[in-house]
Amino acid sequence: MRVKRQPGSMQGEQVLLEVMTALSSSLDLKEAFSESHRILSRVLAADFGGLCVSNPGAPGQYDWPMVQDMPQVFFDRYPEISDECFVSSAVIRRPNTVLRDTEMLSRRQMHDSAMYAYCREMHMPVERVLSVLMDMGLGWHSGFTLYRETRKAFTEKERAFLQRLTPILARTVRNCRMLEDLAHQGDLLEQLFRHTGLDSIVLSPPTTELMRTPRSTALLHRWFPDAPCGRFGLPQVLLDALEGLRRSGPQQLSGQDVLTFRRPGRSLKVTFLRLPGQSGRMPWAMIFQEVRHGAQAPAEWRKRLTPREMDVVERVLNGWDNQTIADDLDSSLNTLKTHLKRVYAKLAVPSRAKLILLAQEHSAEKEGWPSRS
Repeated sequence: MRVKRQPGSMQGEQVLLEVMTALSSSLDLKEAFSESHRILSRVLAADFGGLCVSNPGAPGQYDWPMVQDMPQVFFDRYPEISDECFVSSAVIRRPNTVLRDTEMLSRRQMHDSAMYAYCREMHMPVERVLSVLMDMGLGWHSGFTLYRETRKAFTEKERAFLQRLTPILARTVRNCRMLEDLAHQGDLLEQLFRHTGLDSIVLSPPTTELMRTPRSTALLHRWFPDAPCGRFGLPQVLLDALEGLRRSGPQQLSGQDVLTFRRPGRSLKVTFLRLPGQSGRMPWAMIFQEVRHGAQAPAEWRKRLTPREMDVVERVLNGWDNQTIADDLDSSLNTLKTHLKRVYAKLAVPSRAKLILLAQEHSAEKEGWPSRS
């Protein structure tokens, strides 16, 4: 695709809205991204492009739901050459931030890189790159990358445009991945109802409830026993969030469509998902995911850690990410990282994963289960 002319601010806003609408038009990743890519071609010039979804804990497992003009050999060989990919090694250090190739490495380093040579061998000469890694926070992530074979650099305006779009891209990937298996099986509402792993309520606001899984009512009573309720007997806090998303349309950001409620040892995540229109209706699903956090901090840790450090540890054991912990404790991200470093040093653990594992082993021993060897 080629840029015909740089868009003015009004034209850019219109293209942004068109892309957002395309991304929210389908629960099929390939369909949603292919349509949005067609629109983006009026703004961003690239010779190759692709969307990759992978699980960081499962090396070699890469899914490419959308590609443009990239040779098949690239995908066949990518698992074996991924360790040499300067793009992925750069964006993984700065998730959710769009980077140009010059922010990844110098031009000389790029031309000397193994990936640069590989691409030329595969008849996919790459001179310029624009890429972003989207951390889904669900044990996997997604990368969206555009390549140019010419030496014309991606501009700061083009980078900023894709950066504005990134939260919407992330939300689309998450929503499609969450429900793609169900969507492929037939009627989405029926599959949501029958899928035992999901508790959900589907509404056609403001007047109609379309579906409610049997366990969702009990779950809401358990989590919101004294909360004010509104239409459909739903907690007002959920109805207010849904109304806000409806008013914002396709422009709502990823993160605004998820509410998390926490109690000691467990949490409830409510994801609001706009479904494709059916029979003139614009349905929304509220998907409930209740998580129990079994690992508890051993009592002896309180003797070795400060109260603030214990606050951090308890939230880590509940599965919270760093930004969520920092927000909850009203501290900066850097301060939180300092607390974590001190915790690791005092408990003689090298990482977050080892801290959680150690707490799980203590909990297992306390409950009479054999600890891991």
